[in-house]
Amino acid sequence: MAFTAKDVQALRQATGAGMMDAKKALEANDGDMEASKQWLREKGLAASAKRDDRENTQGLVALLIEGNVGAIVKLKSETDFVASSDLFKAEAAELVKLVVTKSEAAVAERATILDDLKITLKEKIELGEVIRIEAAAGNVLDSYLHQQGGRGVNAVLVEMSGATQELAHDIAVHIGFARPKYLSREDVPADLVAHEKATLETLSRNEGKPEAALPKIVEGRLNGFFKDVVLVEQAYAKDDKQTIKQLIGSASIVKYAQVEIG
Repeated sequence: MAFTAKDVQALRQATGAGMMDAKKALEANDGDMEASKQWLREKGLAASAKRDDRENTQGLVALLIEGNVGAIVKLKSETDFVASSDLFKAEAAELVKLVVTKSEAAVAERATILDDLKITLKEKIELGEVIRIEAAAGNVLDSYLHQQGGRGVNAVLVEMSGATQELAHDIAVHIGFARPKYLSREDVPADLVAHEKATLETLSRNEGKPEAALPKIVEGRLNGFFKDVVLVEQAYAKDDKQTIKQLIGSASIVKYAQVEIG
């Protein structure tokens, strides 16, 4: 019985098997769908579908810079054991290289390979964040990658204007540890600021602060909130007597990205 590419795809969707395994199953069973499902099950190649509801909070982040382009790819797994395997790390390396060379969307080219990796490693494996930064002419691009057990778990890319490579690296390291959520105050969503302001006002009132003094008290506490979440207002990790804004001086942070496991 002949079979088509649509039959292979249907078998893959029904069993969770890889493309080549689905094709082999159909070949071995003359295109009979039910017999092919049984064949895959007997060979232990149809188990990945059962993994779809499992948590995959482990994995690794791969980082690569080539010239003025940098990329981060997060590849998720269920266990750190699989995340530390050579196969898993090699796939992450291929994915991040593809993103640097082409685009974020280029990871789709390896969808079939990722499906097969699920079968080989017997875990729920999928892509997480995919980031690509192409620095403008004259700008500096640098990074930081924190490793644990031989795999990247905390990756940072930062693009700066008017900065040295050393300064850009220092900022990347700071971001790795300080975990800012926004670059500047202007980037913080207005509804988030309003919610925080209302919360601080209620908190201050509940503490018995004088009503007349509430505006200044809330303003001070709101400034503290910005110092926690806004990169340029954070105290520098290596010297908390100066802020990031003071550290960079006339230079500017154009953009940054941080991706972590967990």
